[in-house]
Amino acid sequence: MIRIVFKIVDERAWAEACRAGAYLGSPADRRDGFIHLSLGRQVRGTVEQHFSGATGLMLVAFDAEGLGEALKWERSRGGELFPHLYGPLPTAAVLWTKSLAAGEDGAPALPKDLDGC
Repeated sequence: MIRIVFKIVDERAWAEACRAGAYLGSPADRRDGFIHLSLGRQVRGTVEQHFSGATGLMLVAFDAEGLGEALKWERSRGGELFPHLYGPLPTAAVLWTKSLAAGEDGAPALPKDLDGC
């Protein structure tokens, strides 16, 4: 079974990562020493906590197994296990991307079936 992990990223930063072949992380990722990822059921909380009112975002999906041993599962928000990547996020490992337009409340609108991922 493929376990999908997600990254919310600025569209311009993602375009730059695609040119370079890897995403090196947001300022928060670089500060913390790893790239913050989420499971589908965690994305909504991540958006609410860190991206409320933000525009120009993308949701990028990755096969967790394809990220190798650099992917670690660590306790974070509410004691829940979150995926953290200790190294660059290779753009070649992308399953799909989706632009996140603002919803009616101004927050990024997420795909409805995300919780099942």
